[in-house]
Amino acid sequence: MNLKVIPMNHFVALEILSWRYETPYDLYNIVLNDEEVNEKLNGSYQAIFDEDKQIILGFFCTGLSAQVPAGKAADVYKEQYIDIGLGMSPEYTGKGCGTEFLSFIIKELKQMHPDSLLRLTVAVFNKRAIRLYEKMGFYKKDEFSSSTVRFITMIQKS
Repeated sequence: MNLKVIPMNHFVALEILSWRYETPYDLYNIVLNDEEVNEKLNGSYQAIFDEDKQIILGFFCTGLSAQVPAGKAADVYKEQYIDIGLGMSPEYTGKGCGTEFLSFIIKELKQMHPDSLLRLTVAVFNKRAIRLYEKMGFYKKDEFSSSTVRFITMIQKS
């Protein structure tokens, strides 16, 4: 894949918000509404484009947009890390694309924040993402729950 980062725009936000994941990953299905479009356009989101296939492969976000509200309430984000959130098109999940996708995101973020460690938040049931994150040098730090889902934070090893 020939990946590049493009700024999030209205067209890309609409495409991403139309993605639908199968159970149990349907937690990541987002309702298409003005609030969600505006969230994607708040400046913290970047799209990842595969130039070879001319498709939007996924996205990443940083900062507050990458934090789960229940984690804020549980005080798991008090240490200084670069919080990252990411999503991959459902047609590419579970097909061996994750390592290249996450490696690309990490490389991009390290160029922007060379001296910072990264933190991810992931649903506990998402075993394949957790395996990928561990493979890429992240370890479990904290655990918390929302009203329906258990989450963990994972920190990049220094």
